[in-house]
Amino acid sequence: MFVTLGLVLAGTALVGGYVITKNFVRRKLRYVDAVQRPSAPVIAGAVAAAALLPVTLLPAVGLGTMIALGVGVAGGVASGRSASPPSDS
Repeated sequence: MFVTLGLVLAGTALVGGYVITKNFVRRKLRYVDAVQRPSAPVIAGAVAAAALLPVTLLPAVGLGTMIALGVGVAGGVASGRSASPPSDS
């Protein structure tokens, strides 16, 4: 049961981290120079994974969920910085 719950949480962290971060970077950080650096996705993913570290004490949340969140955030930053800005309409 915890394995299935852990997989669902890891998938949710991966997709949720990607979508939320991509939208945030596209809307709020499009004029910030630090986001355009090549190391920005790696740093953002590492910080997101490290922020989830205390939660890994729960039985259903493990290192896989932590890594999935880091990968999702890193992918969202990389994808959001190269995406066109949203339209105002």
